Amino acid sequence: MRTKVTLVLIFLNVALFFFIFKFERHWRTEAASLEARRRVLGPEAADIRSLEVSSPSGPLFALARTRDNSWALTKPLDWPANLHAVSSILHELQLLEHETSFPTQDLGKNNNPTLADYGLDKPKLTVAFTSGDPAASGGPLAPVILRIGDTTKVGNRVYILSPNGDRIHVVEREKIDSLFLPVDQLRADALLTIPVFEAGSLSVQTANPDPARGTSGARVLIRRDGPRWGIFAPIAARASKTQTEVTISRLVALRAKSFPAASPATLPSVAPALRVTLEGNNRHETLFLGEPVPAAANAAANNPPPSPASSTETEYFGQLEGRAAIFTVVVPNDLLKTLRNATDPATGRPGAGLRETRILDFEPAAVSAVTLAAPAPAATTPITLQRLDAAPKAPDAGAWQLVARAAGNDGLQTVPADRAAIEHLLGVLAELSAQTFVSDNPSSAELENWGFNRPEREITLVLATAVAAPAAGTTAAAAPARPADTRVVLRLGVDPSRKVYARVGTPNDPGSSIYAVDVDLAREFPVQPLAWRDRGLPFIPPNARLAALKLTDLTTHQPVLEVSFDAAGQPAATPTPPRNPAALQNLVKSLRPLRANRFRPEPFGDKLVAGGEERAWRYQLDATLSLPGGAGGEQTETKTLLFTDRVGGAEQIAGSKEFDVVFEIEQPLLDALWSLTARDPGPPPAETKG
Repeated sequence: MRTKVTLVLIFLNVALFFFIFKFERHWRTEAASLEARRRVLGPEAADIRSLEVSSPSGPLFALARTRDNSWALTKPLDWPANLHAVSSILHELQLLEHETSFPTQDLGKNNNPTLADYGLDKPKLTVAFTSGDPAASGGPLAPVILRIGDTTKVGNRVYILSPNGDRIHVVEREKIDSLFLPVDQLRADALLTIPVFEAGSLSVQTANPDPARGTSGARVLIRRDGPRWGIFAPIAARASKTQTEVTISRLVALRAKSFPAASPATLPSVAPALRVTLEGNNRHETLFLGEPVPAAANAAANNPPPSPASSTETEYFGQLEGRAAIFTVVVPNDLLKTLRNATDPATGRPGAGLRETRILDFEPAAVSAVTLAAPAPAATTPITLQRLDAAPKAPDAGAWQLVARAAGNDGLQTVPADRAAIEHLLGVLAELSAQTFVSDNPSSAELENWGFNRPEREITLVLATAVAAPAAGTTAAAAPARPADTRVVLRLGVDPSRKVYARVGTPNDPGSSIYAVDVDLAREFPVQPLAWRDRGLPFIPPNARLAALKLTDLTTHQPVLEVSFDAAGQPAATPTPPRNPAALQNLVKSLRPLRANRFRPEPFGDKLVAGGEERAWRYQLDATLSLPGGAGGEQTETKTLLFTDRVGGAEQIAGSKEFDVVFEIEQPLLDALWSLTARDPGPPPAETKG
């Protein structure tokens, strides 16, 4: 029984396979053939390279594919084509289908209609195109011609004669409407098509203000240099990345307004008032701007009246390189001014140029050392700030040290530097911008007048050069040598009116460009070592425990505060408890770590000048510290600080003989001392009743 069922199933499978192979394939082939027969055009429309649409009165338009696979109008004017419109035309031609068709072999016989009855002897529209690469075929290609005749009497359809003339197709009218597009819709309105991300250079050339020396003025060349932009002609300078890319975007946004029938007396390409060239990937585009369009020409062309904002823009005659068509284009006046003043600073004001206003080009993280120098007697030796290498046990990989001449001898000493102050310095240098560009070729007399024979400041930046890690297995001897670090020198001069000027170069080349800058040299670039010294003082070492504090009034020699602390850091019983326990806690917090708000230049002494008068120390703070000793024991040490009276609302001076420094204390310490030392005025007097 099972054998019979198996045999029946096998037989049914074989029959089904035969049915699919014999009949289904035939149906599919027939359907494909039917679909192919409905198409008006076959493989000849697969690769259209040129297209011309004509009427009995002459050509309507002609299109041709360019070398970069875009399309261009060749008739009635030479102009880039609208790719969307061209794609629509090609798509309709390649997929054009008829509703019905009939052969032409019996036309005119036995009173049958003729081609004239369908309007095909003198077609209303003729479409001629070539398909394929002429270079591959070895010569010009024969055009494929479609003739479009009358509209049918019933329904919105038209008659089309096949290219070989053996068949008439009846096609819906809407399927060939794209062939009747006006030229205004076929031409592209964009003038420059290289986008910002592709642009590699921008070239601007204006008309020569002195016609006797030629028609063209100086050419400004701006090129992309990695992530930055630079001016390479007529001077070498940095260009503003933001302003340059915004300018290119605005150029690409320009559109042709109209195509006047009458050309100007002088073609824009012959004597351009402005020539702008954009270079991209293996292509370039040039826009010529000629003379402004006269108001009479706009009125004759029935152009709309100028808008209220027309005072900010001007209409010019224009041309594109390699094309004869003349058009008009509306250009914002500030964009035109930016292009004409390209080498001026890019200050952000309307019409500003493209030159980078920031004077120095560096990354603060790449700076390994900074040297500040000033003419004597401001500083006897330059101050050097060095970034410390990140050691395995370094608490802070971004630490800096100050190298300066020690007082009283000719040697140099290194002390920790204030990282925050150095970061502020690097930020000021990175953002230092030119107010104006004074000169790119100064004379010796000008340099002397601007103070560069003896610069007020000379700041040298050492920029570390990154080195790639050696390949695995490379020995130290075979590893490539580290390239020399780059040194950039900023020289700041001052003229007799105390205006500040900047000049950037190298140690051996002072540079040529002079910039006027707005900077306070004494505040931003001090040359006193104390201005860069680390403001932290190791008054209480990290491993020490505060055992006791005693604050004494030196005028009465009486303790204002005397308190001891237990092992947990809590105040213990004391004969002179603090009047304000919260102020005591703030005092302890301010001592670990102790920081100076600002160091004063004078050395530590018995007296000092503060608030316009000579003062003696008013308070003495003694801190008893417990330090770990040998064999698990402890040893004690006493540290001392001296304080003046409060000089002002936010100023009080402290001094340390141990560190030989005098400094202004920070506000939290000042407030804590005031709360502990200020005299208690007591309760207010009772009011007397009259």
